[in-house]
Amino acid sequence: MKDNRKKLDIWQNRLAESDAAFSAEITKMNARERLYNGDPTLKPLVRGDSAKGGGPNRTSHVRNIIFENIESQINSSVPQPKVTPRRKKDEKLAEIIENFLRNELDRLPFERMNDMAERTVPIQGAVGFLVEWDNTRRTHMTVGETDVSVIHPKQFAPQPGVFTGIADMDWIILKNPTTKETVRRKYNKNIEPESESEPEIRAADGDSGADAAITQYIGFEKNPDGGINRYSWVNEVELEDLENYQARRLDGKELDYENIRLPLEPEARVAYYKPDVFPIILQRSVSVYGRLLGNSDVDQIRDQQNTINRIEQKIIDRLIKAGTRITLPNRADLRTDPTDGERWFLDNPADKAMIDVYNFTGNLEYELMYLASVYEEARQIIGITDSFQGRKDSTATSGKAKEFAAAQAAGRLESKRVMKEAAYAELFELMFKFMLAYSDEPRTVVYKNSRGENEYLEFDRHDFLERDASGEWYWNDQFLFSCDTSAPLAGNREAMWQETRMNLQTGAFGDPTSIETLILFWSKMEELHYPGAGNTKKFLEERMGAINNEQLTINDHPAAARHPSMEGNGGAGGIPPEMLPPEMVQAIERKAMEDAMRQMTINN
Repeated sequence: MKDNRKKLDIWQNRLAESDAAFSAEITKMNARERLYNGDPTLKPLVRGDSAKGGGPNRTSHVRNIIFENIESQINSSVPQPKVTPRRKKDEKLAEIIENFLRNELDRLPFERMNDMAERTVPIQGAVGFLVEWDNTRRTHMTVGETDVSVIHPKQFAPQPGVFTGIADMDWIILKNPTTKETVRRKYNKNIEPESESEPEIRAADGDSGADAAITQYIGFEKNPDGGINRYSWVNEVELEDLENYQARRLDGKELDYENIRLPLEPEARVAYYKPDVFPIILQRSVSVYGRLLGNSDVDQIRDQQNTINRIEQKIIDRLIKAGTRITLPNRADLRTDPTDGERWFLDNPADKAMIDVYNFTGNLEYELMYLASVYEEARQIIGITDSFQGRKDSTATSGKAKEFAAAQAAGRLESKRVMKEAAYAELFELMFKFMLAYSDEPRTVVYKNSRGENEYLEFDRHDFLERDASGEWYWNDQFLFSCDTSAPLAGNREAMWQETRMNLQTGAFGDPTSIETLILFWSKMEELHYPGAGNTKKFLEERMGAINNEQLTINDHPAAARHPSMEGNGGAGGIPPEMLPPEMVQAIERKAMEDAMRQMTINN
């Protein structure tokens, strides 16, 4: 018990140390979320620039340029894996890994996770992905599955002073907002009397505590043997203490070796595979020296947002105050109601001179000019253009010019895409390593072949076992992971449909008049989910089968070789068509027409 108390103290001290160093960043995170959500608070510019009572002024109208610029960058496509083998003989294994990872992207809710990450990264500068092996997810044939979840930067408690990356840290702590019942089911610990220690990490701008909610802390640290330890607790209650947690266990005891049946050998003794890496992937917006997280777009244009809020409020005030003002002598008997023909009795000419009408139109020329200037300034800082946003761009006078302008904006944002792809490449590698470590049963892998048909493979971790020159068994994990750069185009179905049609017209698939070519074309269109493509392909396949059957019948007929269309000498010695069966005549004429069309295509 004393040792456990000592370990809990160590981790609590680490948490306090991290909170002290990271608290300023957490404060910024809350402010960024407020600005993204349209915070009406105005930042004071000079002393005394505050509301009555000393609080900050607020605007009644927010033109949210922070939201607009961030939403303009959202890319809903999920990067697709590309696996390259280091050795030629591993090409088949690389293909299996790549298709398996594609299946995992479909199985896991990556569309929702990507949608969350796409906004968190530009707002906060980074986002995290946690990779775990969930042994409770079972089917009739398999035990366990890989699980991936998104981690908000507010949930990080990193080791202070390490900014190069999570992999370079000695330890890191995650703050996991969960429920008491979830903790009880997973760890069989009763924490009902405990209260939530950090309710603010559950929401964008903090939240009040809830009776059922709890904050779980999960710590990861490197051990002297190169493995990873995991320690978890809630307040003063220890939930888990696992040394070398990525090792295989049986009844709580760590297993070093497994026995594998191999051909020509009774049994092979192989060490279990261990990833021995932190299970957290960090996706930065951009890399910044001396900072763990990347640059926040909100930080870059918060001053412009404040200026626009102030100008918008000034415009509203001026418009409201605009209108007609009447000056009158200081007399109670003069009325200014709209009664027609009302008579005023004045005592002297001086009273008449005081009666006048003033129209206040609320001239906004300079305010609107400056408002447009500040708005454009914010977009230029981020790198957003009219063409990139799909807005009307007067500087681009042609479709090609608009395409070029959009490409320029994309070039300025290229760093963010590169960092996203780098993070997903790490994520793919970690998912593969977890499967290599814990997937005991073969897993079915499905992919589309060149004809658009489903093909099936198997991911079997034992296929990655190899023996070195000394006869020792080892696990082959030497593969290069990256992202398929063609994925953005593949995700745009309309563009892919147009590209596929162009390939058909230019003869990239073969002779455009050939049924085989058309079947290949509609197979590609079916793979791209073109409406009705499957039915069209099926019709062409049935037609080709019928033609082939007819051709076999023609070739087998004793008189077929003497028919003019089946000879190369113009029909000398041929049998008249009326002597052949009608269906055979139709087949012969159809073939002759196809041959003629094919020859015309070649000549052209």
